Amino acid sequence: MASAQNSSIWQKHGIFEKNSIVLVIGIIVAIAWGGLVEIVPLFYLKSTIEKVQGVRPYSPLELAGFNIYVREGCYNCHSQMVRPLRDEVERYGHYSLAAESMYDHPFQWGSKRTGPDLARVGGKYSDDWHRDHMNNPRAVVPTSIMPAYPWLAKTPLDLPNIKEDLRTLAIVGVPYTKEMIDKADADLKAQATADGGDVQKRYANAIARDLGGKPTELDALIAYLQRLGTQVDFKLYDAKANIR
Repeated sequence: MASAQNSSIWQKHGIFEKNSIVLVIGIIVAIAWGGLVEIVPLFYLKSTIEKVQGVRPYSPLELAGFNIYVREGCYNCHSQMVRPLRDEVERYGHYSLAAESMYDHPFQWGSKRTGPDLARVGGKYSDDWHRDHMNNPRAVVPTSIMPAYPWLAKTPLDLPNIKEDLRTLAIVGVPYTKEMIDKADADLKAQATADGGDVQKRYANAIARDLGGKPTELDALIAYLQRLGTQVDFKLYDAKANIR
């Protein structure tokens, strides 16, 4: 009885094996069905990224640093994604959350690590360390093969389009308000002064720097690097996860 049933099944399956047209149609149907099962539910979700407390858009000065980071191609040698593997977590810190890069356009996850991952570099070193490192990497890391970027410290930050940068990012979903956009130039200069003005009213925990209101490209880059990995209180995040 079992042998007869198996024979009947194989005969039906033989239609696909002996007729290439039918096989191709079957493949297309299978792929289309699988794609629909994965894609259709996404249309009913407002976001596939879980919002995490503390993550905010870049301040104008940090955004200027982000743009310089991308311009100089830093992502070619440094990733910004700590994978949930024991060796990576022990070396770099808590694994990366999707929400941490939700405002990055383009994202800086990277796929190659000639240098270390930078997802948790914020606050790890002082501003002066970063200045020495960018001017001459071997001065602070003798085995480094990173090229020097001395011109960044000599180049005044000249970004007359920072307001347009915020406006463009708002179009693609970054929650910059009209007030943030209108005051982008003032906030950039304010964060480069000792008191920081009222920049923290719009960008929580934005670190003010005593740069006389005239930052260089290196200053902006450092502001960006010092923000990386500092937005989320992972102790609080893990505690909530354990409660669930």
